[in-house]
Amino acid sequence: MKAKTSSLAIIFIIVISAFLPQVHAEPAVSIIMEKTTYQYCEKLFYTIKVSEITGDPAIIHIRDETGKGSSAIPIAIKELENPVPSLIPFEAEIFPLGKYFLDVEYSGSEYTAEFNLVDSENICIPEVIKQFLIEWLNEKMPDGYLIDAFQKYIDPKLIEIPFEINDENILEIDIPDWVKNVAYWWVQGMVSDNDFAQMTNYLIDEKIISSHVGIENEI
Repeated sequence: MKAKTSSLAIIFIIVISAFLPQVHAEPAVSIIMEKTTYQYCEKLFYTIKVSEITGDPAIIHIRDETGKGSSAIPIAIKELENPVPSLIPFEAEIFPLGKYFLDVEYSGSEYTAEFNLVDSENICIPEVIKQFLIEWLNEKMPDGYLIDAFQKYIDPKLIEIPFEINDENILEIDIPDWVKNVAYWWVQGMVSDNDFAQMTNYLIDEKIISSHVGIENEI
């Protein structure tokens, strides 16, 4: 009798379980920081770690202490550990010093990591220069307009253009074609900002990059 009662109880539990809502654990997500302290000109690097691959992207937000943050950044999750290197370095004009938060959302789970941006004497070439160089490399921008962009956007401590550029000389500034190799290497990340700046300053000092309008306008 007891055996029959136990069998009925087991059958009852199985039947009831079949109609109960199934509870699934949400995939775990976390962020592994390469380091937690960065300086200007460095690039953020982190790894998104998940417990399973669901097919959903991870959604990243970067915000500062005031709550001001980036728009949503979707990251494809193809592995349990997904390295995410930033393509853009920290620039003083864009990122104020202080603490930052890196939020990730993935398949219902959330995680927040922190890092600090600290003061340094690092000076980097603004990202906007890359677009000017691409236009110049594709022969869509005259030499003088590129040098004018250098003067307007790059800190003179890094690249100094020792003359005024105006309507009279902007189309007379000449950059040898072989210099495009150096520019291409920098755009591709094969040359550092400092190396590119040193090369540019050398070309200016040696008048390899030059203007043909008067001695006062020579580079």
